Amino acid sequence: MEEKIARMKELVTILNQAARVYYQGQDEIMSNYEYDKLYDELTELERDTGITMSASPTQNVGYETISELPKEAHIAPMLSLDKTKEVEELSAWIGEREGLLSYKLDGLSVILTYESGVLVKALTRGNGEIGEVITNNAKTFVNIPGRIRFEGSLVIRGEALIRYSDFEWLNGQTAEIQEKYKNPRNLCSGSVRQLNNEITARRRVHFYVYNVVQTDRPESFDKKEKELNWLSSLGFDVVPFKKVTRETLAGAVEDFSRETAESDLPSDGLVLTFDDVAYSAGLGRTAKFPRDSIAFKWQDELADTTLREIEWSASRTGLINPVAIFDPVELEGTTVSRASVHNVSILRELKLGIGDTISVYKANMIIPQIYENKTEKNNCAIPEKCPVCGGGTALVQENGSVVLTCPNPDCYAKKIKNFSHFVSRDAMNIDGLSEATLEKFVNLNLLHDVTDLYRLSEHRDELIGLEGFGEKSYENLMNAIETSKKVPLANVLYSLGIKGIGLSTARLIVREYPWRLTDFQDLTAEQLVAVDGIGQVLADSFVDFFAREKNREMVRELSGFLDIQYPERRDPDEEPLAGKTFVITGSLTQFANRNECKAKIEEQGGKVAGSVSSRTDYLVNNNIASASSKNKKAKELGIPIITEEQLLQMLSL
Repeated sequence: MEEKIARMKELVTILNQAARVYYQGQDEIMSNYEYDKLYDELTELERDTGITMSASPTQNVGYETISELPKEAHIAPMLSLDKTKEVEELSAWIGEREGLLSYKLDGLSVILTYESGVLVKALTRGNGEIGEVITNNAKTFVNIPGRIRFEGSLVIRGEALIRYSDFEWLNGQTAEIQEKYKNPRNLCSGSVRQLNNEITARRRVHFYVYNVVQTDRPESFDKKEKELNWLSSLGFDVVPFKKVTRETLAGAVEDFSRETAESDLPSDGLVLTFDDVAYSAGLGRTAKFPRDSIAFKWQDELADTTLREIEWSASRTGLINPVAIFDPVELEGTTVSRASVHNVSILRELKLGIGDTISVYKANMIIPQIYENKTEKNNCAIPEKCPVCGGGTALVQENGSVVLTCPNPDCYAKKIKNFSHFVSRDAMNIDGLSEATLEKFVNLNLLHDVTDLYRLSEHRDELIGLEGFGEKSYENLMNAIETSKKVPLANVLYSLGIKGIGLSTARLIVREYPWRLTDFQDLTAEQLVAVDGIGQVLADSFVDFFAREKNREMVRELSGFLDIQYPERRDPDEEPLAGKTFVITGSLTQFANRNECKAKIEEQGGKVAGSVSSRTDYLVNNNIASASSKNKKAKELGIPIITEEQLLQMLSL
């Protein structure tokens, strides 16, 4: 008994940690297959012992979020579903009644509220009782109507997701997405909960409706199928479903299984619900699950194979990731021969060795993964040279994992990253230069350093001849490059990619030293440390950058191309926010985004910090009554909480 209880405690800790990072949109620490296996083990132990730990995931619906988005209670609990992996259990569950079988979509549950035909509120599921308010973000979803042909009140629940095709396209455009988000579900969670809905809009989030939560529609539906068809008639995309009976259920599951391999919608199983609305309503719920629906999780198909090689793939951010190459095997109807191992920590945990017998599967029937290593030869060497540039590699601790990196600043992979940073919105803001396009230009030897961007017009014929890059694309790019030449000094300084120097830090420096760009090579660490907000580490990084002749030459060339806008040196007495530190939280309505608000404060001599402390002078939050951690901290410390309107008055705007 003691051993079983100890194992239960261990499983509760492991599963809660896995669920926490999953619901917060971070990198998953285990696959769905592994999670379900451990969850089932815990359930069996609880049944055997009659003991359930208070923190057990079998008893808790979800986790509190860590986002700064406003929070609000749901009108009814948003419960998770009981689950099975056996078709026979589904058949027994449906009995003699009719049901609807649909995809269990793998995204983020969202609840939408429409009043008088207009979308007025969107909440995430959150912990099931309280969700995050994401109304502005939801309005950017690709396929939801902003207005519907229904003048009453309507609350619906559905799934926000990013389709596989969009995920692959976004991965090709942005290195940050490629490195941080390993699958569409993670990217969707991070996108839906952004504080800046402009980012959400770029991520192409879709929404599929599951059901009506509440409505004042005078005519009620007797069948769930009619309810979904009505929602479809209002312009919503509903989750793909099939009407089933006990006799047709197994065939429908097989149909969905085949279709999933070709579907563009991420899913991790199916959901079976009763079609009879009145019957469903009368079933009620348990503490955690509704009784009118059950989830069916895919049985992942496993195959044993032999590991032949570990291929080390260098990314654009300097990470060098291991990829397992193994004898081809058939999985879910396709042949696979490679799977990402993600990082050195996972490589070591699996104790991989050439010739090992490994068990592989497709996560969600799509992404090849290693499930276990059955022989554990543990003989895979970590490369000492970068596969791209041949320079020495380094092992680095990053977010709790060991990763392999290439420290060479001139490595091709890092060169792409530097170009991408230079052309980004907060730097030189050159539209039309995705990382894929930059790669093409680098491969054609058109770009060696950032100043070559301003000489691209010399290669007009070569550019127009590129596949997918014609006369119009060339003209648009030339116009964007020309527009970028007129740029504030702080943005140029930030664009240089000096380690640790963000846009806010660059603004602090240029406000104190509004020098010509080439004169910054004479700025000393002592002068920089004298600037409020600049520490020794940042000062040394800045000085080290300008100490390199290669960088100084690049800055001299760059200055010749640009029309740099220099800030006026102000008397501190003329800066109304001089010496004041602000923290910004919650949604903004008067500014386009948080960065714009931050820039205005800094222009008037103020500083913006990320967290509330005794050194904070004001917390900016339109929701003064919010129970957020920042509001609580500000009240504890006696720090004034002001709205945007009050901030604008202080800014005299």
